Amino acid sequence: MTGTLLDKTAAQLDELSINTIRFLAVDAVQKANSGHPGLPMGAAPMAYVIWTKFLKHNPTNPKWFDRDRFILSAGHGSMLLYALLHLTGYDLSMDDLKQFRQLHSRTPGHPENFMTPGVEVTTGPLGQGLGNGIGVAIAEAHLAARYNRPGHEIIDHTTYAIVSDGDLMEGVASEAASLGGHLGLGKVIYLYDDNHISIDGETELSFTEDRMQRFDAYGWHTQAVDDGNDLEAIEQAIHNARAVTDKPSIIAVRTIIGYGSPNKANSHDVHGSPLGGDEVKATKENLKWPLEPEFYIPEQTLAHFRKAVEAGKQAEEDWNARFAAYKAEFPELAAELEMLIEGRLPDGWESSLPTFSPADKPLATRAASGKVLGAVTAALPGLIGGSADLAPSNNTYVKAFVDFQKDTPEGRNFHFGVREHGMGAVMNGMALHGGLKVYGGTFLIFMDYMKGAVRVAALSHSPVVYVFTHDSIGLGEDGPTHQPVEQILTLRATPQLTVIRPGDAVETVGAWKVAIESTRDPVALILTRQNLPIQPGSTIEAVAKGAYTLVEADNPEIILIGTGSEVQLVVEAQKQLAEQGIAARVVSFPSWELFEAQPQAYKDSVLTPGVKRLAVEAGTSLGWHKYVGLEGAVIGVDRYGASAPIKAVMPEYGFTVDNVVAHALKVLGK
Repeated sequence: MTGTLLDKTAAQLDELSINTIRFLAVDAVQKANSGHPGLPMGAAPMAYVIWTKFLKHNPTNPKWFDRDRFILSAGHGSMLLYALLHLTGYDLSMDDLKQFRQLHSRTPGHPENFMTPGVEVTTGPLGQGLGNGIGVAIAEAHLAARYNRPGHEIIDHTTYAIVSDGDLMEGVASEAASLGGHLGLGKVIYLYDDNHISIDGETELSFTEDRMQRFDAYGWHTQAVDDGNDLEAIEQAIHNARAVTDKPSIIAVRTIIGYGSPNKANSHDVHGSPLGGDEVKATKENLKWPLEPEFYIPEQTLAHFRKAVEAGKQAEEDWNARFAAYKAEFPELAAELEMLIEGRLPDGWESSLPTFSPADKPLATRAASGKVLGAVTAALPGLIGGSADLAPSNNTYVKAFVDFQKDTPEGRNFHFGVREHGMGAVMNGMALHGGLKVYGGTFLIFMDYMKGAVRVAALSHSPVVYVFTHDSIGLGEDGPTHQPVEQILTLRATPQLTVIRPGDAVETVGAWKVAIESTRDPVALILTRQNLPIQPGSTIEAVAKGAYTLVEADNPEIILIGTGSEVQLVVEAQKQLAEQGIAARVVSFPSWELFEAQPQAYKDSVLTPGVKRLAVEAGTSLGWHKYVGLEGAVIGVDRYGASAPIKAVMPEYGFTVDNVVAHALKVLGK
């Protein structure tokens, strides 16, 4: 509710506004009996300065493209963000605040971009938001370099974030920060909530390096504010950071976690638990805040924060006028930029897809993927990506375009370095910024390093594309440390992630078509190192159905299911079985997720009920039993690989035509 107070001086209004943020957080956490009140209490002043002095945003249109982005990387302090969103006029009501951490609430325990208006990225797993912010800034720099023209600064916004000790401890943050410093991203300003407390206690228990010297070494501009309640010092530090245009900035702000709590401030007791009724009362008395009602918002404070509504509308109107002038002078550029902002694909882009035929030489699907990128990138202006230092192996480099570097941000080839986890977090930020279709490559085995970011991508509907090559024990001589076994299943077990393992070059084209057209969820392409023959009957269109009949037989006695490099084995096995008078249908099965989305009638037409089945894949057998049933069998890899040439490894693990035939006969009882 609101209340009436006498007019206040500017300093008094600042204090009143900051305490409003603090106590909305305190009351919401207390009502939920769950949450983290300490961070909002300590970080409220720096957040207040960002949101009232610097942040360019429009609460009535949270998706306005040229808005500044604010990321609360320390997502456990989510009530800080929810309070700010409500106070500044976003579509987040008081009832929403009161439903903090409740089922179907728009104020979940950690910020979720698909749930709450004004939340830019999903944060919570520490370090991810810090990495996302680097990706957001990369997207801004890239689009600005490509579409701005002298006198027309159409893309011009800054990424702000509040990061915590935990964020800085996580390895993903180090990877992303190193990359951000290398790229000299001048529109990144992070405020570090330097409160010296983590869940275990004081950070001195495990975290003693000089953090700002570390960021100096990364190539960041660093500053320190000794008092987290000194608004003038915080404001001046942000002004200083904005003046540095050739490197990202981080400001260490010395705060007191749980500020104002007489008995719990500066203690881990206030990190992840409500204050408790008695301490809430004591804290309100200490900061001269009314004990009742809960969720109290003074009228003058609300009016002060709600100035953001008209200011945001005006900022967007001004931008619209500038865009209209830009469009009049550069109509083609403007039309292309509008298409990217709206997330549309160019009409007829599919005509740029390459074609392959069975008459072509065998081709690794990683090589086919490279040919797809080389063919379509010019037709898809939003497509940008690269590799974690494996571009020659992943075939992710597009020779027609320059590299994205500090001095060439218009480049569309990205070098993430040996930073798989950082790459994943950065990709999410680039994609959720909007305007780009982002891909990133590495060996499938190294997906383990970036699984945290993959999961967040799936959860937050970040439609990135993963190019995972060297997909099985078929990798050969590098041995079991580099030969994935369980990784495909790990990806398939991830909700809202589409996994596609194409069986030849044609299916690879189809896989990329699905990935490019996905606007809501990420797609993982699982690609071979070894060459594969192009199968008669494989089609681009069939991939979108997940599985299809590649070779039919009249009244089949058995269905042979292959995926990826094993499709060729089941095709040849079908021929040998035919010579023995056994009719077998061959099903190519590139994607479980796409298949499960099909009507039951279609699924039954491919995997006919009552017909015995054998599935073959050079990965763990777990999961395939769903499709082969109790009477079927799976040829898989349920142990680690071996270091040897592929011609020795594959037969050792049973991936031969003869073994497929033998298993088929066993399934049939022959």
